[in-house]
This record gives sequence, C-alpha cells and structure tokens, in this order.
Amino acid sequence: MGRHSGGMKILPLLLFILLGACGAQPAPQFFGAQRTDVTRDGRSYTVYQKGSAVEIIRLGYARRGEHQGIRATMITLIPEVTGCTLIDSSLQGDSGEMRGRLRCPDKAKD
Repeated sequence: MGRHSGGMKILPLLLFILLGACGAQPAPQFFGAQRTDVTRDGRSYTVYQKGSAVEIIRLGYARRGEHQGIRATMITLIPEVTGCTLIDSSLQGDSGEMRGRLRCPDKAKD
C-alpha cells in the first residue's frame, strides 16, 4: 500500500456524508422560501412557501401502489402547513414533488 491509501478510504465516506446532507432542496424559484418539515404516516415531507407559491417534496422511497395515497397526503398537507387555500387548478407534479399557487387570507392590520 502506498502512502496515499488512507485518503482513498476517506473519499467515499466524505461523498456519502455530503450527499446525505443534501436532503430536500427547493426549485430555484423557492430559494429563500419558508421551509417546514413534516412527518405524516411515517413519511417525511418538506413544504416550501414563498408568497403565494408552494412546493412540497416527499422524502424517501415510495413503492408501486403507494403514489396515489402519497399524492393525496401532499395535497392535504399544503393548506395545513401554509394556512392558505391551494388553488387546485394550479397544482402540478407527482408524488415526489408538487408545486402550486395559494390563496392566503389577508393578514389583520394592527
């Protein structure tokens, strides 16, 4: 073994750690958005809200046959997390990631 063999053992570990730290990343238009992490029925989701726009991302693997239920859960989570009404006709995406528009109540003025 050469004197550089220790570095070759560390490189895969470093790559694994960096990839694991990524988690859910928003689409570029959601950079700077409010992030909320939610767990429902043992599955993790991340919701990003920026103004009247929303993005929800499912984390983890989904088996065949689970996607319809996951999509329904994601649609339910959006108003629960944001406090706004999802404009159904604006919803795009699948059980991995969805984006849509929101109708939010006016904030009370002091």
